[in-house]
Amino acid sequence: MSKGNIGVTSDNIFPVIKKFLYSDHEIFLRELISNAVDATQKLKTLSSVGEVKGDLGDLRVRVSIDKNKKTLMVSDHGIGMTAEEVDKYINQIAFSGAEEFVNKYKDKTEAIIGHFGLGFYSAFMVSKKVEIFSQSYKEDAKAVHWSCEGDPEYTMEETIKAERGTDIVLHIDDEFSQYLEDATIEGLLKKYCKFLPVEIAFGKKKEWKDGKEVELDEENIINDVNPAWTRKPSELKDEDYDKFYHELYPTQMDEPLFHIHLNVDYPFNLTGILYFPKIKSNLDVHRNKIQLYCNQVYVTDEVENIVPEYLTLLHGVIDSPDIPLNVSRSYLQSDNNVKKISGYITKKVADKLAELYKADKEEFAKKWDDIKMFIQFGMLTDEKFYEKAKDFALYKNLDGKYATLEEYKAQVKEAQTDKDGNLVLLYTNDPDAHYTYIERAKAKGYDVLLMDGELDVHCMSQAEQKHEKLRFVRIDSDTIENLIRKEETAKDSYSNEQKEGLRKAFEGQLPSDADKLRYTVTCEAAAADALPVFLTQNEFMRRMKEMSAHQQGMNFYGNLPDSYNLVINTAHPLIQELVNKETSEQVEEEVEKKDGDETKKETVIKTVCKLEGEDERIKQLIDIALLASGQLKGEALAKFVNRSVELL
Repeated sequence: MSKGNIGVTSDNIFPVIKKFLYSDHEIFLRELISNAVDATQKLKTLSSVGEVKGDLGDLRVRVSIDKNKKTLMVSDHGIGMTAEEVDKYINQIAFSGAEEFVNKYKDKTEAIIGHFGLGFYSAFMVSKKVEIFSQSYKEDAKAVHWSCEGDPEYTMEETIKAERGTDIVLHIDDEFSQYLEDATIEGLLKKYCKFLPVEIAFGKKKEWKDGKEVELDEENIINDVNPAWTRKPSELKDEDYDKFYHELYPTQMDEPLFHIHLNVDYPFNLTGILYFPKIKSNLDVHRNKIQLYCNQVYVTDEVENIVPEYLTLLHGVIDSPDIPLNVSRSYLQSDNNVKKISGYITKKVADKLAELYKADKEEFAKKWDDIKMFIQFGMLTDEKFYEKAKDFALYKNLDGKYATLEEYKAQVKEAQTDKDGNLVLLYTNDPDAHYTYIERAKAKGYDVLLMDGELDVHCMSQAEQKHEKLRFVRIDSDTIENLIRKEETAKDSYSNEQKEGLRKAFEGQLPSDADKLRYTVTCEAAAADALPVFLTQNEFMRRMKEMSAHQQGMNFYGNLPDSYNLVINTAHPLIQELVNKETSEQVEEEVEKKDGDETKKETVIKTVCKLEGEDERIKQLIDIALLASGQLKGEALAKFVNRSVELL
C-alpha cells in the first residue's frame, strides 16, 4: 500500500470544489457517469482497431445504492485503470492552483468539470470518502484500490477485482442523504443520462400486481442509447419524430406542428431536432424547452446564450461538442463557434418555414395562428430573420382569409388609399366590441384585419417603419371618413357658439373617473346614418399604452389614463333636433390682452348656448356611445336600460 498527497499547489482543494464549483451538487452524478461512459466508449474503439481481443461482454454502466453502508456506487466495464494511470489521472489535478482557478471561474455555475481534469473530484461535493476499485483491460495489470477522505492525503494499494472496469464508491455525507434515495437518483439519471450512448442500469424494473408494486428480474434501463437526433433523417418517419417529442416532454399533450432535423459537421459539429409547438400567448410559458447536450450528455435547458431569444420558444434538442461550456457567459456570447451555430440554426428555421409556405400555402395558413407569435418575435428581434420571414408572415382578415403583407396591400390598395396617397390598413382586436365601427367600414367597401395577438401592435409599428405611406389604424380610432379621408372634411352650418353649447352640455353628463378614463368632446359632421354620438381613441396614444405592457422603458405611457374622444355627429338628425331646441344667453367674461409690454384685463360679452331640460336625452346618447364601444357596464348599464324603458 502506498500513501501520498494529491498534486495541487493548494493545501486543500476539496473545500474549493464544494464551495465554488457548482450551484447544484447533483451534477456529480452526471460527471461520474460521463466518465464511465467515456471508459466504455474507449474500450469499443480499442476493440474496433484490434487492440482489445475477444468478446467485450456486458458493457452496461450500473448505479446502485447501499442504504446500510450509506454508499452510492457507479460501475462500468470499460478500459479500467492501472496504478500508474490512477496516479496520473486522479492524483495529479490538471491546473496550477486552487486560488487561481477560483478567481478565474467563480462566476460560472454550469461548467463541465471534466474540462479541468476535475470530473471525478465532483464526487467530493457530496461524499465524506470516495473509493476507486479498478481493473485495467491490459494483460497482467493488477487491480488497484484508491481511497481518499476529502483531504489531500490518499491511499492506493493492489486489490482483487473479478471484472474489467472501474467501480466508484461514494460514502455519502449525512448532509446529502437525499442521494441515498432511489427516487432522487432515478430522477437525476433521467435528467442527465436519458440519452447516453451506453446503457445505464439502475435497479430492477417494477410493475403493479395485485395492488402492490413488484420487482422484476429485468434490469431497469434508464436511457435510450440511440435517440432520434443521432439518426439520419432518412431513417425516421413522422411518427418517429412525434414519439421522440413525447420522450422529451412526457407531460405535453399537444402534438408538435412540425420539426427541423439539424445535422452539420463543418465548420462545427451540431446535431439536433427542433419542434414547433403550438404557441397561443404568454411568451414565457413555453421557454427553456430546448435541451442542450454535449455528446448525448444533458447540460442545460437554458440556451439563451446559444440561440437567439425568440428561438427559445421552440422545443427540442441541440447536441454539440463545440460549444464552450466551461467558460463564463460573456465569453460564451462572444465565442465564434457559438455565433456560427446561432446563425446556422436561425437560417435552418427560416428556410424550413419558407419551404413549408411555398409547398402548401393553404396548410401553412391553417397553422399560422399557432406559430404566429414565434415568427413575429423573430422578426422583431432579428433583422436577418425578418428579411426571410416577411415573405411568409401572414395577416388574417375578419373573413378568415390569410395573405402576406405585400399580397394584402395589393388587394386593398384601390379602396383604402386616402387622398394623400397613404395606404390605410384597418384592423380590430375585438370584433364584438367594434362591431358598429366594422359595419360602417364594410358599408364603404373597406376590409378589416384581425390583429388580436400579443405582438401585433409591435409588428404593425415595424411594418410602418419598413414601408412608406403605410398606416395601420384601429377601426375605432376615428370616424371612418377621417380614417380614410377621400376628400376634404365636410362642413356643417353650426356656429361656434352652437358647437360650444353642445360640447358643454355633453361634458356635463360624462362619467367622472378622471384617474382611469378621460374624455374629450368634439363636434364633427360624420354621416347622417352614423351614430349620433360615438367614441374614438387616438391610435398613437392607445398603441403606446399597449406596447408599454411588453416593453421596458415605456412606463410613462402605461401609467397614463385611457383617453377617448366623444364625437358628436352634427350630421345626425337627433343632434340637429337638439341644436334647434337650444337657447342662448349673454355672459360677461374677463380676458387678458397684451398691449406692448403690459398685460391688461378686459371684460367682453360672449354668447353661450345652453340645452335646457335635455339632460336625460343627452345622457342616453352618451350611454349609447359607451354601449357601442363595450364600455357601459354594471350600474351604468342598469340605469341605461331603465331609462330606455321610460323614454319608450
